[in-house]
Amino acid sequence: MIQLIVFLPLLAAIIAGLGNRMLGNFVAKILTTGALFIACALSWPIFLDFLVGGQEAYVAPVFTWIASGEMDVAWSLRVDTLTAVMLVVVTTVSALVHLYSWGYMAEDPDQPRFFAYLSLFTFAMLMLVTSNNLVQMFFGWEGVGLASYLLIGFWYKKPSANAAAIKAFVVNRVGDFGFSLGIFGTFLVFGTVSIPEILEAAPAMAGSTIGFLGYRVDTMTLLCLLLFIGAMGKSAQFGLHTWLPDAMEGPTPVSALIHAATMVTAGVFMVCRLSPMFETSDMALAVVTFFGLLTAFFAATVGTAQMDIKRVIAYSTCSQLGYMFVAAGVGAYGIAMFHLFTHAFFKALLFLGAGSVIHAMHHEQDMRHYGALRKEIPLTFWAMIIGTLAITGVGIVGVFGFAGFYSKDLIIEAAFATDSELGGVAFFTLVFAALLTSFYSWRLIFMTFFGKPRWITSEHIQHSVHKTPETAEDATGGYHPHESPWSMLVPLGVLSLGAVFAGYLFYYPFGYAEEGEIFWAGSIALDTHLLHAIHEVPTWVKYAPGAVMLTGLAIAWLAYIKYTDWPAKFVDQFRVLHAFLYNKWYIDELYNAIFVKPAFAIGRFFWKRGDKGFIDRFGPDGVSALVASGTGVAKRFQSGYLYTYALVMLIGLVAAATWAITR
Repeated sequence: MIQLIVFLPLLAAIIAGLGNRMLGNFVAKILTTGALFIACALSWPIFLDFLVGGQEAYVAPVFTWIASGEMDVAWSLRVDTLTAVMLVVVTTVSALVHLYSWGYMAEDPDQPRFFAYLSLFTFAMLMLVTSNNLVQMFFGWEGVGLASYLLIGFWYKKPSANAAAIKAFVVNRVGDFGFSLGIFGTFLVFGTVSIPEILEAAPAMAGSTIGFLGYRVDTMTLLCLLLFIGAMGKSAQFGLHTWLPDAMEGPTPVSALIHAATMVTAGVFMVCRLSPMFETSDMALAVVTFFGLLTAFFAATVGTAQMDIKRVIAYSTCSQLGYMFVAAGVGAYGIAMFHLFTHAFFKALLFLGAGSVIHAMHHEQDMRHYGALRKEIPLTFWAMIIGTLAITGVGIVGVFGFAGFYSKDLIIEAAFATDSELGGVAFFTLVFAALLTSFYSWRLIFMTFFGKPRWITSEHIQHSVHKTPETAEDATGGYHPHESPWSMLVPLGVLSLGAVFAGYLFYYPFGYAEEGEIFWAGSIALDTHLLHAIHEVPTWVKYAPGAVMLTGLAIAWLAYIKYTDWPAKFVDQFRVLHAFLYNKWYIDELYNAIFVKPAFAIGRFFWKRGDKGFIDRFGPDGVSALVASGTGVAKRFQSGYLYTYALVMLIGLVAAATWAITR
């Protein structure tokens, strides 16, 4: 069964990709979407077997892959509780995104290629989460990188999409270089790439040292930090995050699939999978915690100033990934996976809901051109409300809450309960990030669905809309938004159920102390003391996330509903701060000055002085110039007259005879 789940999307991708227009749009869509729904239907029974049936972990062999010296890499699929959770996340979200794309991409002329790329990405992600060795994991790791490049740059005639795809590819190569070094070092130390064997031997290596760059360093700290660099790139942690917002240039279903629920969580999954390794190094865990809290804070601050609806949600994703890494850094790996699970539902819901808004507004993404859309697209409005309630963590302690209420609040409580030196800093940072999350999430809702309909008077909308009977003008001459088709609304409905109930239903098996210890046993490292301490934190700690959520909601309501002149006054009063946040802390500009411009300068130097000035000048250009000058001299002897050739021959004969006589 697990082989069918993994390889069915690959088969569908190959057929749809190679068949392309010969198959036609409908056949390609039904083939790829059907394959994903079958994989999804097969994944849930596996997950439920681990959840309630007490299923033991097992490995399904596929074939022998690499056998070279001490390295023996068998291609096999590992299935345990960690894998089971990722299977349902990947296949469920991917299947719904495939269905959603029927409506969203209906007018695109190259649909078979798009759906083939979606299925190829899903196969690579499934390959990653079922890997039983690091080489196989690296294969899936690079596979999702390739698929994301293809999907982000799907509209290849659009320069910004091409630039975003290249940026994502290059930035991820930086992280992947660290990840590959970590794999090389792990094989050097343990003599194997088998994940179970490495995790079993890891505790014995605690305290050992290894030579690196001329120094003796702690072995496990070095390996874990190198591996974490890979996680930073793939999961967009601060420093290697710059590709994620630009990746919104791809179609919105791509944003939901890759950058909300699956690919960007690969780094979190990897850290949790290798958690026994990270547990041997307090320094490595401290680094993971630090970058997690820094990312959560950074992305939350930037999200408050963005106007593009997809970029707001993209920075929200970046911030939530920071929460997950904080949980992993303090040793609460099960809670990190719990938030990964719930986040998949409400973040995919928010992205697809944003896509429905964009679809209704003729691909306009600037929220300043929205307003009063709740009556025009009511189903999309309620889906976005549910997603916002989930991400902001709305709920009543001990009664009921939306998905984020359980998982996100547990991370905040874990940061407070940990013995880590960064625990206190992480707690207050995450609480403040929760305040900002509530503010920019409700700001998005109020700017999009409430207030005055700014799209009626927006020249940008009016000039870009192609009027059809479906997009008729109203009495004011403005554009009338319309609700999305059923193929887009059904996935919103299913994801809404997950955003409402995922936290409540899976709180006990995933996050509660005793049940969590049973469910996650054997797949991740467990700190049973921490799990119990989380549920014994003071009452004010439990209520702190709810208090800041209400505070953020109140500020957003006052600024965008009650006193709508506040935002403009704030910008005028704090122009430097607003510019700093709107320009994303100027990280892109800093990288452009430090890396991009010097790289271009060096490239131009070697191109003009090295390639053209030396190699071409004295190489092919020099040789060709010499030949040209030689032929210019030689052609002077070619007059075309017979008596000239006879004279030359006579001179030659005289010269030869003279030479022969005088020898």
